[in-house]
Amino acid sequence: MRTHYIAGNWKMNTSRAEAVKLAQDLVKELKGKNNKYMIAPPFVYLDAVSQIVKGSNVILGAQDVAATDNGAHTGEVSAAMLKDIGVKTVVIGHSERRHEIGESDMLINAKVLKALNSGLDVVLCIGELLAEREAGKAEQVCAFQLDADLSGVTMEQMSRVTIAYEPVWAIGTGKTATPQDAEEIHAFIRSHIAKLYSQQTADEVIIQYGGSMKASNAAELLAEKDIDGGLIGGASLKAETFIPICVL
Repeated sequence: MRTHYIAGNWKMNTSRAEAVKLAQDLVKELKGKNNKYMIAPPFVYLDAVSQIVKGSNVILGAQDVAATDNGAHTGEVSAAMLKDIGVKTVVIGHSERRHEIGESDMLINAKVLKALNSGLDVVLCIGELLAEREAGKAEQVCAFQLDADLSGVTMEQMSRVTIAYEPVWAIGTGKTATPQDAEEIHAFIRSHIAKLYSQQTADEVIIQYGGSMKASNAAELLAEKDIDGGLIGGASLKAETFIPICVL
C-alpha cells in the first residue's frame, strides 16, 4: 500500500519570518499524522526552516539542485551544500524551470543523477503543455520525459524517486485536470515505469498530482487508484489551506 505523499512547493514566495512561522505551524499540526510530508522553501530560507523541521515528520526539500559538484559555478547550489543544511529531497524538472528557465531534459537527467548519487531523494516533475494535450500527445510527452530524465537511474535508485505529474496548463491557472483525466495519465506513467524497470517498481513508485490541487478537489483526486499525493503550490503557502490536504 502506497502512502500519500503531500509536498509543498513554496516557489519564490514568503519572507524569512513567514517561512519560519509556516514551518512551525506545519510541524505542530502534522505531528503524529500518517502521510508523508515535505516542504520546499526558497533557497535563502532553507537553513532557517531546517532548524524548525529537524526531528519532525516534515521533510525538508529544495526546489532545485546543481548538476555539478562544488566549484566555479556562480549562482548554483550543490547537492553537498543542500545536504549540509539538512535537505533530504529535491524537486527537479518543474515546468516553470523547463519552460521559463529553459532547462533541457539532458540537464534535468544530469541533476537527477547528481542528486541520487549524492544521497538525496528526488521528486521528478513531468507533464505536457496545453497544445500537446489538445494534439493528443500527453502520453507521448510524458513517456519521452520519463525515458530521458530517468536515463541511467537504477532500479534500486527508483525507490528514492517520486514522479510528479503536472499538466503545465493547470499550474497556477486555477484549472485542474478532472480526476479521471489525471488518473488516466497517472496510470499511463505507472505502466511506463513498469516497462522501464519492473512491475514491482511501478507498483511501489509514488506518483503525485501537481496541477492546482487544493482542499476543495484534493479528496476527489486522491481517491483515484494511481494518484498517490500532491505537489502543492499556492495552497501550500498558508497552513489553513495546506493542512486540510495533508490530513486527508
